[in-house]
Amino acid sequence: MKTPADVATRLREAREASGLSQGQVAKQMDLHRPTISEIEAGRRKVTASELAEFAELYGTTIEWLATGAGSESPEDSRILMAARELSKMRDEDIQRLMKTLKMLRRRND
Repeated sequence: MKTPADVATRLREAREASGLSQGQVAKQMDLHRPTISEIEAGRRKVTASELAEFAELYGTTIEWLATGAGSESPEDSRILMAARELSKMRDEDIQRLMKTLKMLRRRND
């Protein structure tokens, strides 16, 4: 059986995978940062409309956030979000980004 703590955990995982801070999420959703903290700790219930807003903001599905079912995990969301951002970039910016990524990879090897 799914518990509110399961939903809270998925909300935190999805936020982290999307690369957003609690403060950034609060600002975009017109909430206070402590409210996001309370939600992610499972101490505050999430309304259906908030769940829909979280899903859109994190690039995942309501179904996954609510139940854990479905195909969009936070990792999938992070990849989709990166792809959306890349599609908005100019070719020369993508080339610069690729050079930077190669340098970082070489430094980590």
